[in-house]
Amino acid sequence: MKKPSGPPETVTLAKIARAAGVSSSTVSRILNGTARVSADKQRAVEEAVQRYNYRPNVLARSLASGRTHTVGVLTQDISSPFYGEWLRGIEDELAATGLSPLFVSGHWNAADEQRQLEHLLTRCVDGVIVLHGLVDPDYLRAYADRVPVVMLGRPLEPMPRLVCLGVDNRQGAYDVTTRLIELGHRRIAHIAGHALQPDSEQRMIGYRQALEDAGLAFDETLIERGNFEESGGLVAMDRLLDSGATFSAVFAANDQTAYGARLAMYRRHIRVPDDISLVGFDDLPASLYSTPPLTTVRQPIYDIGRVAADAMTRLLRGETVPNQIMPVELIERETTAKLVEAASL
Repeated sequence: MKKPSGPPETVTLAKIARAAGVSSSTVSRILNGTARVSADKQRAVEEAVQRYNYRPNVLARSLASGRTHTVGVLTQDISSPFYGEWLRGIEDELAATGLSPLFVSGHWNAADEQRQLEHLLTRCVDGVIVLHGLVDPDYLRAYADRVPVVMLGRPLEPMPRLVCLGVDNRQGAYDVTTRLIELGHRRIAHIAGHALQPDSEQRMIGYRQALEDAGLAFDETLIERGNFEESGGLVAMDRLLDSGATFSAVFAANDQTAYGARLAMYRRHIRVPDDISLVGFDDLPASLYSTPPLTTVRQPIYDIGRVAADAMTRLLRGETVPNQIMPVELIERETTAKLVEAASL
């Protein structure tokens, strides 16, 4: 019987150097991109690395450079489809840099977020990417004095090692509410997100501005607060329907909220969009396949993750990285229709 092959042989830097006919220090500098050598030496080292499938010793590199080549990523809910897209973009972008992500979750709790951020420091991460959250801004600024920070979804004053990336939530909400008004809707309910979450508040502002510009009054009875999750959308939609308020359209603060609202209407035999039009925000992959496909505001979630990872690598190289607001786009599908007065609730 054939014996198990066992783990592969450890290939050392010295072995690559011998195979290429150069010194170990030359191999190290070539791999780090800091060597100025002839094309023949460069090619010899690259061929030896490929022949022996050499993988640099991460621990040795960390000891030599004083860096761990890891980036901490503080998310709020690692199981969320929204955060999953962000994390996938971060992971894909970091893969080509030699940096590895270390994921932790804060669960929308400022104390838990701060505890997780302190934990990342004990792991000696080179930098941290923070996805939303409620931790105190002053704490984040002090944290950025220790390691570079890229902040997603929260506008903070820029610092040399603190970069904020986001999307134009206000404009997106304005555009989707305006589109409902163009379709003839005058009573538009809004299921908002977390009260202290900047995205939620900016979307509320955009919604109110669209109403004001159209000469429509803002009505508190048409506002319910959700939690950016399907369960919150379901409960908030039930409250709206039980309140007796009349409305013909609903702007949900995000797609997950819209999914829950859609279920609440389905259970009451309310047709979308025949009886009530429904819109979301985010354009999660599942929104294309919901029943019916959801009209929403597309923010480039995956791309933002990649931009965040790129910003971190640039900060680690000592570059100056500006804050950035990325545009959004209205995506019309099949959950919106022109208002038919007799069908509105």
